[in-house]
Amino acid sequence: MGEVTAEEVEQFLDSNIGFAKQYYNYHYRGKVISDLLGAKEAAVDFSNYHTVNSLEESEIIFDLLRDFQENLQAEKSTFNVMKKLCFLLQADRMSLFMYRTRNGIAELATRLFNVHKDAFLEDCLVMPDSEIVFPLDMGVVGHVAHSKKIANVPKTEEDEHFCNFVDELTEYQTKNILASPIMNGKDVVAVIMAVNKIDGPHFTKRDEEILLKYLNFVNLIMKVYHLSYLHSCETRRGQILLWSGSKVFEELTDIERQFHKALYTVRAFLNCDRYSIGLLDMTKQKEINFYKVIDYILHGKEDIKVIPNPPADHWALVSGLPTYVAQNGLICNIMNAPAEDFFAFQKEPLDESGWMIKNVLSMPIVNKKEEIVGVATFYNRKDGKPFDDMDETLMESLTQFLGWSVLNPDTYESMNRLENRKDIFQDIVKYHVKCDNEEIQKILKTREVYGKEPWECEEEELAEILQGELPDAEKYEINKFHFSDLPLTELELVKCGIQMYYELRVVEKFHIPQEALVRFMYSLSKGYRRITYHNWRHGFNVGQTMFSLLVTGKLKRYFTDLEALAMVTAAFCHDIDHRGTNNLYQMKSQNPLAKLHGSSILERHHLEFGKTLLRDESLNIFQNLNRRQHEHAIHMMDIAIIATDLALYFKKRTMFQKIVDQSKTYESPQEWTQYMMLEQTRKEIVMAMMMTACDLSAITKPWEVQSKVALLVAAEFWEQGDLERTVLQQNPIPMMDRNKADELPKLQVGFIDFVCTFVYKEFSRFHEEITPMLDGITNNRKEWKALADEYEAKMKALEEEKQKQEAPKQAASGNQAGGNPNPGGAPTSKSCCIQ
Repeated sequence: MGEVTAEEVEQFLDSNIGFAKQYYNYHYRGKVISDLLGAKEAAVDFSNYHTVNSLEESEIIFDLLRDFQENLQAEKSTFNVMKKLCFLLQADRMSLFMYRTRNGIAELATRLFNVHKDAFLEDCLVMPDSEIVFPLDMGVVGHVAHSKKIANVPKTEEDEHFCNFVDELTEYQTKNILASPIMNGKDVVAVIMAVNKIDGPHFTKRDEEILLKYLNFVNLIMKVYHLSYLHSCETRRGQILLWSGSKVFEELTDIERQFHKALYTVRAFLNCDRYSIGLLDMTKQKEINFYKVIDYILHGKEDIKVIPNPPADHWALVSGLPTYVAQNGLICNIMNAPAEDFFAFQKEPLDESGWMIKNVLSMPIVNKKEEIVGVATFYNRKDGKPFDDMDETLMESLTQFLGWSVLNPDTYESMNRLENRKDIFQDIVKYHVKCDNEEIQKILKTREVYGKEPWECEEEELAEILQGELPDAEKYEINKFHFSDLPLTELELVKCGIQMYYELRVVEKFHIPQEALVRFMYSLSKGYRRITYHNWRHGFNVGQTMFSLLVTGKLKRYFTDLEALAMVTAAFCHDIDHRGTNNLYQMKSQNPLAKLHGSSILERHHLEFGKTLLRDESLNIFQNLNRRQHEHAIHMMDIAIIATDLALYFKKRTMFQKIVDQSKTYESPQEWTQYMMLEQTRKEIVMAMMMTACDLSAITKPWEVQSKVALLVAAEFWEQGDLERTVLQQNPIPMMDRNKADELPKLQVGFIDFVCTFVYKEFSRFHEEITPMLDGITNNRKEWKALADEYEAKMKALEEEKQKQEAPKQAASGNQAGGNPNPGGAPTSKSCCIQ
C-alpha cells in the first residue's frame, strides 16, 4: 500500500466527523486537558493579531480561570481579562470605569485606564487623586451606564454622546468605541470600553459577541470580590456595634465620655487613618458652635487630642465641612480633598509625619429627637481608595447608634435628679435675692399711706405712691449720656430704674403689675454681688445707657415698645451674679459654670439668672404678655445679654458697619426706618452693638467720673490676677497684674483704640444724636494719653539718671583694669603678646 498523505487524512476526517470525535476523545483529550492545566501560561502567541481557533481560545479560558483561582485582587484579575480582550477584539486600548454614588449622585470613575497587550498593571491602575470622573449624562460610558446597554460607535465624531475632553487631556485620538455595562443583577457595577479597532474601520457584531462572552469572567470576578467585600464590611459593622454598645452602656451620664469610650474601642474596625468628633453646643439653637473636638490619630503612633472650645481656624473645622454637615444634616463624601472647591481643606501636612488629607467622609450624629448633637469626620481610607457606599453605611450605623444612646432612660433618670437638685438650689437663691415684704416698703410705702400690704392695694393706689417716690427724670438726668451714679445711693438707683419703665410708657401698655415691677428691680439690685466693679451700679449704668440710646439717641424708632421693654430689662440683668472674674478664669479654675455653658460662660449664666427671676410670679413683669409677645421678649433678651461677650462683638462689627454705610444711601429717614423694621436680623445686629456700647459706656463719661470708674475696673482685674497667682499658680497678663499698675494709662489708651472707639464712631455716624459719647471717649483718650506720656517721660528720665550714675563707675572700673593687667603679681608670658 502506498504512503498516506496529510491531505488525505484530513479529507477522511472531514468526511467522517463521528469517527474523528471518537478517536480524539479516546486518545488525546485527557492529555490535552492535563497539559493545559499544568501550563503556567497559555501557549497562544499574543505578539501578533490573528484569528483564534477553538484550541487557542480554550487555552485562553483556562489561563483566565487559573489566574482567577490564584489571584485574590479584583483589579489584577480584571486587568488580565482586559489584556486578552485587547488581543481578541484587536483593540488598541481598553479602560474600566467603576460605577459609584457620591453624596447621592451617580458617576463613573476610571479604575483601569489605557490597558493594551504590552501594558503593566502598575501603569494602568488609576489612583484616587488621578481618576477621571464621568457623570451619567456625559460621554459614551455615561450613556452606557444610564441605558444599561452595549454601545458600538463606528465614528466618534458622528455620535451625539461622545465627549472629547479625555482625548484633549491625554492627547489621544479616539476614532471608534465598543463599550458595555457590567451588571450585577439589575444594577450597574462598571463599564468596560474598547477603543480604536486595529484591523478594521470599526468594531463588528462579532466583536460585540466576543466582548459579551468574556464579560462573564469580569462579572464573576466582580461578584466574588463584591461578596467578599460585603462580608468584610458586615463583619466590621457587627464588631463596631457590639463593642461600641458595650462601652455605651458602661457610661450613661456623660455624652463626651460615652462617645470617647465607644469610638476609641472600635478604632481598629473603622479602616481610616484619622477621625475627629465635634460636639455641638446644644444651648445655641441658631448658631453652630463646636465646644469640643476629639481628634483620634491612628496612623503612625496612636494618639488622642481633646481640644476644648476649638478656634474656627482649627484644622478639623477650618474647611467648613463639619459646620456644613451640622447645618444641613447631610452625609458628605469628599473623594479628592486637595481638588475640592467648595470646602477649603488644608493642603500642607498636618504634623511632622507628613500626613495629609486625601479623602474625607463626614456625617452628623443625630439623637432620637432628630437633633444634631455632633459631627463625625473620617479621613483617608487605609487602602488609599475613597470612602464608598459601604463605608457610609458602616459609619452611619455607628453614629446613629451613638446618637440614639444619648437618650438612654438611665441617663434621663440621672438628668431628672440633677434637674430636681437645680430647682432646690434655685429656690434657695431666690429666697435670698427676692425683695421681701419689709424691703418693698422702702419704695411702696403702703403701710404708711394706706395701712395695708401692697397686694391688698389697687393699681391706682400704688401708682399714686410711686408718683411721689420716684425721681424726676429731668432732674436726675437719667436720659443723658453724661449721667453719673456716684452721687446717688443704691436705693435711689432702683427708683431711677423703675422710672425708666414709666418714661418708656410700657407699664400701662403691657399691664405690668407695679408691685411686680418694684420687687423685680429691687431683687435685681440684690442679685448683683458686692464686688469692686461688676456690681449693681454697673448693671444700672448699662440699663441707663440703653434707655438713653433709645430715647436721646433716637434709636427707639427701629424697635417696637415690646422690644424696648425687653432691651432695657436685658441691660439691667446683663451682669447679675457676676463673680468679679472673666470667662477664661471660669475655664481655668474648672468652675461648674464652665461645664454647664460651652461658650459665653458668664453671659449665659447672667441670662439664666435673669430669666429665673422672671419665672417667679411675684417678680414677672412679663406676666400679662400673650404667648407670642412673651416668646419675642425672651428672644430679644437672649440675644442682647449674650451680645455682651466681647468675642462676639468683634465678629459682628463688620455687619454693623455695613448697616451704617447702607443708612447713608437713604435720603428719607422714614424710608430707612421702614427698611430697618422689615428685617429682624438687622435690628438684632443693631441691638447687639447697642449692648456693647452700653457695657463700655463708662469710657465715655466725663473725665472726673471715668477716671474713678477705671480705677474700680483695674482693681477688680488685679483681684483676679491675685487669684491666678495664688489659686491657679499662673502669672497674670499685664492688665491683671497689680505689679504693673503704673502702666494703667497706657493700657487704657490701647483698650480705647482697639476695642471701644469703633462702636462709638459708627454710632455717631449712624445717629448724630449719639455724638456726645464719641466726644467723651475722645476727651478721655487725651487724658489717658497725657498720663501715659507723663509716665513714659518719667521712666525715661529715671533711666537716663541711672545711666549717668553708672557711667563714672564703669569708667573707673575700665581704668583700673587697663592700668594693672596683671593684678595678681604672677609673671607675664615672654612669648605671648596678648594682655
